[in-house]
Amino acid sequence: MSSVRASGILLHPTSFPSPFGIGDLGINAYQFIDFLKESCQQYWQILPLGPTGFGNSPYMCYSAIAGNPLLISPEKLKHKGFLIDTDFIDLPEFSEDRVDYQLVIKTKIPLLQKACTNFKNNANPEQQQAFTEFCQSKAYWLDDYALFMALKEHEKSASWHYWKPELSKRKQQVIEAAKLHLVSELFYHKFLQYEFFHQWSELKQYANKAGIHIIGDMPIYVAHDSADVWANPDIFCLDEETGEAKLMAGVPPDYFSIT
Repeated sequence: MSSVRASGILLHPTSFPSPFGIGDLGINAYQFIDFLKESCQQYWQILPLGPTGFGNSPYMCYSAIAGNPLLISPEKLKHKGFLIDTDFIDLPEFSEDRVDYQLVIKTKIPLLQKACTNFKNNANPEQQQAFTEFCQSKAYWLDDYALFMALKEHEKSASWHYWKPELSKRKQQVIEAAKLHLVSELFYHKFLQYEFFHQWSELKQYANKAGIHIIGDMPIYVAHDSADVWANPDIFCLDEETGEAKLMAGVPPDYFSIT
């Protein structure tokens, strides 16, 4: 069996230049793909793209499937009519070398919230239909993720196993009541995922047409504080009373862990 030698570059999208303090799926990502093609590369290797929690590590995400809203390009949202030029006035001066996540979140989240409001009020029938179809096709993970994020915000970012028992243990009557109470928040988080995957799909198609294959890591563990574990506790090794992880694994071992 023979294989063709190939090469590429490892670069997480957060490392792209950006006026918003963090790399995203906008123009600079496309320019990077052009660079790979011109350099006769075949692969772009990325790190996980999930929504990060405390510490902002791509290996500690709130979902193994969802995308990080901070990777959404505000400029692409502007091109779709959900933001305007004046929304970008008075952007702070960001570091050119590092991502200041607190400042990025303070700057970018209000833009995403405004885009969501404009989408809700002004999306044309075609856009509304595309959003509805996305939500329906991804409901098997999106519904739990959106509710998890809405509840986490409501619970001041506390890990799910510190929530009220009826929420952490997903008592059906309480969960249904939460869905009714958090309708706007659920829509917002579903909108973010709709936009993330729309932008990511376009970028991936552009890369593949240029002959660039996108590869990621080997399979990785999910985070304990995630929608995956909260929604599926029966497939994880958890303490039935507290929800704490009974066993924790990692490769390679961390320097701070005696095991």
